[in-house]
Amino acid sequence: MTMPERPKPVRPRDAASVVLVRGAGPAAEVLMGRRRRKAAFLPNIYVFPGGRVDPSDIAAGRAMTLPDVVSESLTRRRGSTPPHGLLVAAIRETFEETGLLIAEDDPTWRAPTGHAESPLWHALTQARAAPGMGRLRYVARAITPTMSPRRFNTRFFMADAEHARGNLLPQSELLDLRWVRLTEATRILPIVDVTEFVLRTVAAHLAGEAGQRIPLWHYVGGTAHVIYE
Repeated sequence: MTMPERPKPVRPRDAASVVLVRGAGPAAEVLMGRRRRKAAFLPNIYVFPGGRVDPSDIAAGRAMTLPDVVSESLTRRRGSTPPHGLLVAAIRETFEETGLLIAEDDPTWRAPTGHAESPLWHALTQARAAPGMGRLRYVARAITPTMSPRRFNTRFFMADAEHARGNLLPQSELLDLRWVRLTEATRILPIVDVTEFVLRTVAAHLAGEAGQRIPLWHYVGGTAHVIYE
């Protein structure tokens, strides 16, 4: 009897996500939203704003100078996407899903050629600001399990909410956008194990207990493991 061939694992797509942090100490809060009930990936689950890298993120980012804050790990483990594409994707997805613009004042900044009319770059031009790539701190990476029909190689960044301007959207791809205490998120919201891992990592950074190496959450035989890059 011939056994059916196992389907080949889907290649993970590069993605970026941002954990916006408001406040400090036990009162520190993070911004999260609920994915729609009919979403193809993690329906009805609370997540951080983020999504896959688009070709336009890479194209627009080529015209920008990478800030020194970009870690060696992000450059070394970038996969198929250059670091500037990941940073632009993180800022764009946060803006599209929350309405908040991670930026820094720069009246002389101009949108890359051919991108001025897209929502993110238009908003930056109106705000007389540059994308706040230097405001992002790379803290973690996670890869979706091999058996998943949709897979992502996601870089997680954290940023101080003081550097995010604008108002939360009433609705977008994410529903029920809310600030929730970092210490309470795992108890009061439906989240997945990867999100819990990122919350712990962010808490370690806020407490000054995180090391220099980047933790990577991945799966071996369906079981989650953490290694440090």
